[in-house]
Amino acid sequence: MTAAKKVIALEARLKGCKNVITLGVRPNFDYGEDEIGLIRRADKIYYPTPFFADLFDAVGKKTFPSYHTYKCVQDKIKQTALFKLLGILHPQTRVFYGNRQKTKITAYFKFPFIAKIPRGSAMGRGVYLIGNEQELADYCALTPTAYIQEYLAIDRDVRVIVIGEKVVHAYWRIAPPGEFRSNLAVGATIRFDPVSEKIVQFALEIARACRWDDVGLDICLYNGELYVLEANMKYGKEGFRTAGMDYLKLMEAMIENGEI
Repeated sequence: MTAAKKVIALEARLKGCKNVITLGVRPNFDYGEDEIGLIRRADKIYYPTPFFADLFDAVGKKTFPSYHTYKCVQDKIKQTALFKLLGILHPQTRVFYGNRQKTKITAYFKFPFIAKIPRGSAMGRGVYLIGNEQELADYCALTPTAYIQEYLAIDRDVRVIVIGEKVVHAYWRIAPPGEFRSNLAVGATIRFDPVSEKIVQFALEIARACRWDDVGLDICLYNGELYVLEANMKYGKEGFRTAGMDYLKLMEAMIENGEI
């Protein structure tokens, strides 16, 4: 592939793709004149970061992931509000701001329930199963904003990865014994048992409705209903590696074919 056909990326996520020039992230925009020219001429900028996604959207330049995808990165509060707005089935969730509102948590939720650090947490960190008043008090001391969610008694979920407009990978994550979280970072195992078409279609419907084009959706089956637990825009690649899939070659092909 010739250099003229290469696309431009800022973040390093596509570094190693043969058809991508990765410039790096420089918040002061102190790129060289040649690099600035590449950015200005590019039809689309790949992985611009939330900071530059805002700026590129302001001047009408396309990005991948989309500006809408970046707006919900590691922000559980925005995700939950969006799910509610769109009528997407999601565990009962409520946000309590400040100490006065926190005193009302147990008026809405019965023990046990889930409490999360609402922004910036990932890989199962900042997620707690709250079983009593002391555990609740300990959690509330950690964050000025309490993000509380009903507890669904499940031991697995499905990570469905949507890139562009299609599901590229889906696998089960099985929680280790005694653990309520199914994150790989806390010891969950990956299984490649069949994932139903219903789950795949549910993931696609969520991504399309939210206008997300690069996302790992965590979906579970509970009491016969599908729920989306949360969206991960900075999903890991372990599921690809375990399945023997080459993530960079996949992305190269999707760029080449105009899918992203």
